[in-house]
Amino acid sequence: MSDRNTPSRYEELARRLGAAVRGIQLYATDHPLQRQHVVQLADTLTAIHATRPSIALGILGGYLVVADTPLPRAGGGLAELLNRLTSSGIDRITIDEGVTQVELGTFVAWVAGLTQQSSSATDPPPVLPHISVGRIGPEKERTGIAADMAAIKRLYDDASASAEDLFESARTEGRPELSLARGAVEGLAESIAQNRTALIALTAMKGYDNYTFTHMVNVSILAMAQARALGIEGQTLREFGLSALMHDIGKVRTPRDILQKSGPLTDDEFVIMQRHVVDGAEILRRTPEMPIMAPTVAFEHHLRVDGTGYPNVTRASLNLATMLTGIADVYDAMRSQRAYQQAFPTDRILAVMKRNDGKQFDQHLVRRFVQLIGIYPPGTLVRLSTNEVAIVLQVHAPDPHRPRVRILRDTTGRRVPSEPTRHLWEPLDGAEDDVHVTAPLDPAEYGVDPLEYL
Repeated sequence: MSDRNTPSRYEELARRLGAAVRGIQLYATDHPLQRQHVVQLADTLTAIHATRPSIALGILGGYLVVADTPLPRAGGGLAELLNRLTSSGIDRITIDEGVTQVELGTFVAWVAGLTQQSSSATDPPPVLPHISVGRIGPEKERTGIAADMAAIKRLYDDASASAEDLFESARTEGRPELSLARGAVEGLAESIAQNRTALIALTAMKGYDNYTFTHMVNVSILAMAQARALGIEGQTLREFGLSALMHDIGKVRTPRDILQKSGPLTDDEFVIMQRHVVDGAEILRRTPEMPIMAPTVAFEHHLRVDGTGYPNVTRASLNLATMLTGIADVYDAMRSQRAYQQAFPTDRILAVMKRNDGKQFDQHLVRRFVQLIGIYPPGTLVRLSTNEVAIVLQVHAPDPHRPRVRILRDTTGRRVPSEPTRHLWEPLDGAEDDVHVTAPLDPAEYGVDPLEYL
């Protein structure tokens, strides 16, 4: 479905919200003028939701941003709304399709009650089924990045533990515990919205002792990151994440000696392994309240757009969630270090995704994935063409070999105290050639924790 919304429509949404918040300070909630403000806000949202199931309004660099579109600075109700949200530590509001006027009225009243003079507002946002609020709490303000990263690490570990419990419940009870899966995906989705770079980086840095479960979580994170980059948010984003988390659930019926084999599978063993896609679809179809997308992804995630892969079926086209999960699945599997497999660098992984003239994967989605992940993803320790050692901070989509980095060691190998950042896509003064990344490095050999720099 194409998005026919325009920046003017997004500005209208922000202004309608600002007018409703300002109006409730002048009129009672049941006053005709205030009811009109809420009705107009609801009508604007209905028009937007006609082409996208969810819309997000955020704060970035002192600007209101709607659907990743910064709005021009303005006075009046819009400036007042920006100040009110910023002062109260609110950095994101997401409104999903189906929101009611009653929900909007409740939310507007809560926003109007926030103070513009204090950043220590403590009133929690109301629990509404179609509206969620991202808020910077006092603990995050006090402890900063270290606490944020510790929270993300705990979130990842908890999700991996939940994946193991899902696997076990599917093995023993015949179906996974859906509430557990939803809880894991909800936390990951919120973290992707707030610190996608760090969460994606973490997927590459966890050990693979528990490969099955970390792989489930990694694929869910990478699938949701891709989906969100395509403008998918809210409940639909979470269904993508849930489907990706469950993509390999059929392996609960795969014999353990095959699933845990330390070497390559024989032809007969591979035939048995292939059954997990059918088993997974069957398990998920029998799970009450499981989104219909999930069994489809479980069945299709080893199919390719050119008709290759397995199972051997004929389909006109693949589901978008399937294609995003398939890309995430191959990427994470190839970069994993296991007893029988050497981890592949990202450039080799992407070369595999582009093989056969790009017929196996949708090349538009692969290009978007490269822009999201980069040849050298954020958190990668690298050696530069100058022989300096640096940590990648940000992908540069036009030239993935020249990201933004922080220099940790100079050309002689000595630590750089100031640790300056450098945009490798910009020419370096005095250098004869453009500086670029030449190879990834093992951070353990240098005593570096990459997450500290993200």
